[in-house]
Amino acid sequence: MRGLSERVQVIGCLVLAMALWGSSFIALKLAFSELPPLWVIFGRMALGSLVFLLAWRWRGQMRYQAGDWKYLLVLAVCEPCLYFIFEALALQNTSAAQAGMITALMPLLVAMGAFVFLRERISRTTLLGFLLAVAGAVWLSLAGEADAHAPAPLLGNFYEFLAMLCAMVYTLLLKLLSERYSAFLLTAMQAFVGTLFFLPVALWSAPLPQTVSAQGLWAVVYLGLVVTVGAYGLYNYAVSRVPASQASGFINLIPVFTLLFAVLLLGERLVGQQVLAAALVFFGLALSQWRRPTPLVAGVLD
Repeated sequence: MRGLSERVQVIGCLVLAMALWGSSFIALKLAFSELPPLWVIFGRMALGSLVFLLAWRWRGQMRYQAGDWKYLLVLAVCEPCLYFIFEALALQNTSAAQAGMITALMPLLVAMGAFVFLRERISRTTLLGFLLAVAGAVWLSLAGEADAHAPAPLLGNFYEFLAMLCAMVYTLLLKLLSERYSAFLLTAMQAFVGTLFFLPVALWSAPLPQTVSAQGLWAVVYLGLVVTVGAYGLYNYAVSRVPASQASGFINLIPVFTLLFAVLLLGERLVGQQVLAAALVFFGLALSQWRRPTPLVAGVLD
């Protein structure tokens, strides 16, 4: 009973994290309309760092082992540093629909990476569920209206693929390090490194904005306090409790939540194909989480 309760809790954390990440695209759209992108990213990292500093007494476990600094550094460099840069470059060159299709590859990348490097087992049912969820995410992207601003789609899609590779490395290292470090510490380190990294990058890219509206300010505050602290914290906690390949499968919910928030907050219309595609994402995700009563041998693709 306790195992079932913990699993429900983990699934709840993952779904909520995906909802927050989905809402971040709405907040980013509002913030980018008034502020330079790299200043927005720096602002959210700085606000997240402030929250972690104020709550440092609840930082949780830290069992440092020799050589961990390399893994911790690579984790933070991959996400948020390189991930946000590649994603910003991608959206400047390709449409959101095409970028969404590349994003849908991330769960499969993590599943394959976890199988090779972490020896996590992958059943045929899990793999089928992942494929259905990816197909749903791709369908969801294609069913939406095409973005007219895609000057170099091939280059943009390549940047998005690099962002997904960074996310894959991040998730695998997160699973490895979560055995010795709390979700609080790992999320806080991401915020600290991101703040130090994006400050000089933002200063180099554009001057500090002199004025900003209340809407732009609240968008940055939401990104920093709710998304950076909340979404990453929930996801990091969940990855510490379940295999990385399972947790990454929930990422296909992000385009679904993004679409729902766009309908509710921005007045965009939901077409029939998008409803069916969203349903396919949920079905594939549920199938990927189904487990046999008899455990499989670790590292075996049955």
